Amino acid sequence: MSKQIQVTLVRSAIGFDKTQKATVRALGLRKLHHTVIHTDTPQIRGMIYKVRHLVHVEEVQS
Repeated sequence: MSKQIQVTLVRSAIGFDKTQKATVRALGLRKLHHTVIHTDTPQIRGMIYKVRHLVHVEEVQS
């Protein structure tokens, strides 16, 4: 089974660039403290890196 990561929005995207807002939405995050689980892929890691100042990331133990 592939590794999974848990991504939580901890800071609002208001006041940041519209591409960062779009990246937050593309990750599936809607409100503050909303958490989603994604498969750990290079594409998802790149999106997280772009908004690393807005999110908190943890590995999911399975």
